Order: sequence, then C-alpha cells, then structure tokens
Amino acid sequence: MAEVAPVCEFGKLCPDFALPGVDGKVWSRDECRGPNGLLVMFICNHCPYVKAVLDRIIRDTAELKKYGIGCVAINANDSVQYPEDSFDNMKKLAQEKKFPFPYLFDETQEVAKAFGAVCTPDFFGYNAHLELQYRGRLDESKKEPVPNARRELFEAMKKIAITGNGPKEQIPSMGCSIKWKPEPEEAQAESTQS
Repeated sequence: MAEVAPVCEFGKLCPDFALPGVDGKVWSRDECRGPNGLLVMFICNHCPYVKAVLDRIIRDTAELKKYGIGCVAINANDSVQYPEDSFDNMKKLAQEKKFPFPYLFDETQEVAKAFGAVCTPDFFGYNAHLELQYRGRLDESKKEPVPNARRELFEAMKKIAITGNGPKEQIPSMGCSIKWKPEPEEAQAESTQS
C-alpha cells in the first residue's frame, strides 16, 4: 500500500547516525554531509516507486555534488520478509548502478525511526547547519517515470545549497511503506501460531 510522507518540519535538526555501507565502511552523518548541506534518502531495492526514479536519483545526486550537497541512501526494510532488500542485494544494486553516494543498511531500523521515515523513497534535505528544508518528492513520477518531469528535489536542494532555505511549497513524496520488523510480542505470537 502506498504511503505519503508528512510535510516538511522546517528547521528540524538531522539525527546523527553510523551505519554500515555496501562499500565495507561505516558511515556517519558528518562523513556524508557536504559543505552546503545533506540529502538523506530512504530507499530500497524492491520498491516499484524507487525503481521508477532510481536513474533520476543517480543523475541528480551526482549533479548536487557540484553544489556542495552530500548525499546518502539508507535502506531500513526488514530483509527477512523482503530478501531482495538484503545487504548482499544492496551491494549488487549499488555496483550495477554505480551509485554516486553511500548506500547504508539500517538493520535495527532505529535510524529510520529517528528520522520519522515512512516510505520509499522518502527524501530529507538539510542545509549547511543540518536544518531540515525539504521533505518533498523527487518529481511527479510514481510507479512510472514521467517524461520531462520538473526536477523538484534537485531544484530544492540547489536552492538550499545557495540560500540555506528550501522552497515553501513542497509536494510530499509517495511510495511503498517502510517494511518494519514485527514487534517482539508480535513475532512471538506469530511463532506460537505457526
């Protein structure tokens, strides 16, 4: 079922994190940020919404580097229920697509919860002071790319890099819900039923 991200909470500070990347390194928030800001993207491998825009994400993040914006992607999905989102499959996708950003695994899902991420893709755009300025969509594509769609995320992050402020009008991102792990009592109940 499709989820829609909440509206931007302007000025909310970026949570810190330290997560393993597909490159074998543990990445912290401050290692991911650029001099003019940070774009944190919650994505995964299997989601049709992510698949529809992944090539555009790669294009836009590569270009945002020129504006001093650091970019990072985080997968927080339960890889037991969704094996396509496993760490090994993350490595394969990142290599195959030549990701120009670190791709990190939030196995405990604590980082996704700290951010308040709800869907894939879910974009959080921060300025140089790590204050939230964008919580919108990449563009109007949903499960199919829209030809010549306005580059809403790219334009917003470029504005943030130059002025420190995001656009006041933002259209929330939409995608598959993050696949949360069952709570311990839920998991116990499921194992006694099976």
